[in-house]
Amino acid sequence: MNLTTNYLGLELKNPIIPSAGPLSQEISSIKAMEDAGAAAVVLYSLFEEEIEQESLELYQHTNAHKESFAEALDYFPEPYDFKIGPDKYLEHIRKAKEAVDIPIIASLNGKSVGGWIDYAKKIEQAGADALELNIYFLASDPKFPGTEIEREYLNIVKGVKMNVNIPIAVKMHPFFSSVSWMAEQLSNVGADGLVLFNRFYQPDINLETLEVEPNVLLSTPMAMRLPLRWISMLYGRVNADLAATSGIYSETDVIKMVMAGAKVTQMLSCLLKFGIGHITEVINQVVYWMEVNEYESLEQMRGSMSYKNVANPSQFERANYMKVLHSYK
Repeated sequence: MNLTTNYLGLELKNPIIPSAGPLSQEISSIKAMEDAGAAAVVLYSLFEEEIEQESLELYQHTNAHKESFAEALDYFPEPYDFKIGPDKYLEHIRKAKEAVDIPIIASLNGKSVGGWIDYAKKIEQAGADALELNIYFLASDPKFPGTEIEREYLNIVKGVKMNVNIPIAVKMHPFFSSVSWMAEQLSNVGADGLVLFNRFYQPDINLETLEVEPNVLLSTPMAMRLPLRWISMLYGRVNADLAATSGIYSETDVIKMVMAGAKVTQMLSCLLKFGIGHITEVINQVVYWMEVNEYESLEQMRGSMSYKNVANPSQFERANYMKVLHSYK
């Protein structure tokens, strides 16, 4: 049974990749995920704010007593030439690469070009096999048009791609006015892969303290329907590898995503709920399903249920909307 797949130019033994999250913060957990059968691991995200904060602290430390110690401070370069960033993340990449044989995909989370380009270079030098850009730009100003948001996304991807040689994937959100158009534009400026979709964690209001606070809710299997639809519609129509994330829990989720056109499936919530060993169970069940249904490889099924290959592609569009609403009894 051939479960191999090619994602971002990386030859992977199967389509299961743990996505960015707390499980990758420890080297022992990364090794456990490899032992359980994970084909690659996306590391937890490094946030733009962390890069900015460390640069700011460096500036303050080297300039706080400039008048008192002018001669000594002459040895320091100007702060804009000395942005070392969170070295801990780079060291984590190096340790992960030494500990496991599967590809390590780094993750940057931010909202502007900022220090991303320089830090993307450092991530490449640290040994990451690929880089996932988790762009989170929230336009709270009603005078800020959607076209500007789209331009910012494209500038970030273009800037990073021009400065690194490792493949990059963009973790998209589903809130663009035209997801398919944006997917094509991201591919055109250099995205080697598109991860569908990013889940923005929404704040909550605490009625006891009257404060706004974070509220993390794990995804449920129902969440996989949205990326399933869009991966199916984008398969064969954009020049980028497609990765599915959100709501991937079982072997049937994995198989459906591959049939829609996904190269890989990323999972996290189910691993947090059921443990890292769940990876092994899913892989075994995928193999069993393929044997029963006489599939020899993932390539044989990939895209077979995509928009371009199903008998009635309108089922992925509005034409099926009224039928669905009237089907519930």
